[in-house]
Amino acid sequence: MPESVRPEPSRVYRWMVLIFLSLAMFGSYYAYDALSPLADVLKQQLGFSDLNIGFLQAIYSFPNIFTVVIGGLLIDRIGLRRSLMIFGVLCVVGPAITAATGHLWMMATGRLIFGMGAESLNVAVTAALARWFRGKELSFAFGLNLTICRLGTFAALNSPTWARAAYANWRWPFLIALGVSTLCVIGVVIYWIMEVHAEEVYSLGAVSTDKVVFADLFKFGVSYWFIVALCVTFYSAIFPFQTFAVKFFMEAHHTSREFGGFLSSLLTVFAMVATPLFGLLVDRMGKRALMMMFGSLLLIPVYLMMAYTHVNLYVPMAMMGVAFSLIPAVMWPSVAYIVDQSKLGTAYGLMTMIQNIGLFGFNLLIGWTNKIGNASAENPGGYHLGMWIFSILGFLGVFFAFLLHERETGPHGHGLETITTKSA
Repeated sequence: MPESVRPEPSRVYRWMVLIFLSLAMFGSYYAYDALSPLADVLKQQLGFSDLNIGFLQAIYSFPNIFTVVIGGLLIDRIGLRRSLMIFGVLCVVGPAITAATGHLWMMATGRLIFGMGAESLNVAVTAALARWFRGKELSFAFGLNLTICRLGTFAALNSPTWARAAYANWRWPFLIALGVSTLCVIGVVIYWIMEVHAEEVYSLGAVSTDKVVFADLFKFGVSYWFIVALCVTFYSAIFPFQTFAVKFFMEAHHTSREFGGFLSSLLTVFAMVATPLFGLLVDRMGKRALMMMFGSLLLIPVYLMMAYTHVNLYVPMAMMGVAFSLIPAVMWPSVAYIVDQSKLGTAYGLMTMIQNIGLFGFNLLIGWTNKIGNASAENPGGYHLGMWIFSILGFLGVFFAFLLHERETGPHGHGLETITTKSA
């Protein structure tokens, strides 16, 4: 049947595609976050320092600095299905190498290979969803996909509770992560079969990816660069903290590993529930730069409260959870108000690239500060320098959001503070 007269895929078929693609992403999210609850076990059983642990997390981000260029080009060159399969296999090979040996450089090699696959898989899944969902359904599809992905994070951070016995040995939780990561291949294989069938009977959209076009980099306005600066400071204050969060809660606040993992996973719970609600709120009231300023402001006291007081840990984690829900809900869509539609792929790709430079650097930096401070249960004060760094990042986030607000309320504004669903 000619493609011009083929019907669109049915709703059920499309939502089944979403489920299996999200299943693949669930596996990669779980494998990424499996490291955090293991930090103290790696320290005790393998003699790893916090710098070593920060390195294992940082090395994941290193290839992602280039992913937005290479991943998109590969999808264009060999096609979406083959790219998904390559990335899915890398997401299994990496965790397998990490679990195979207790030697730091071999484990880091596994994390590096996993990083090459996981973020590229994210790019490819985004491209696949854009092919299957259009218009208003696309936002909901992306939101549901992200929710399922974050369930992988929630499961990994709470694995000390449901897989408590596995933490008797450093390798067993990594083996569990390896098992879960096979979902990356299983989900892709099922998607492959479904897409091959769909191409024979349905009309599908074209494949597009977020790639960096370097000629466009000089065409972005000042407001865009303020958002990029906020992006790197915000995520560098959140994810490197999560790298050491469980270990910090255990050693500085004497929690169990189970409760420490649960506290860290609260960020994921807040994000799953509150992010779409904040998105709706901002669409109604505008004031996007002010909202990002408020979210960054919440981060400044959070780390110092945990470092210097014995406040109930639910309080700072709830404040961080609000920030982790609010800022991404406002920040990523704001780019679309500032950058031309034809350059959005480059704009988002560049943001992702710079974000990963920050994650790479700050995972190493916080690991190093914990090491030189001799952070441990016997010396919880060794964590203080790292917590000050996180607080300073929160302050810088407020600063960049303030500059964005000033820019957007002046003659060069793009409507970030004024455009609402009523005015659009």
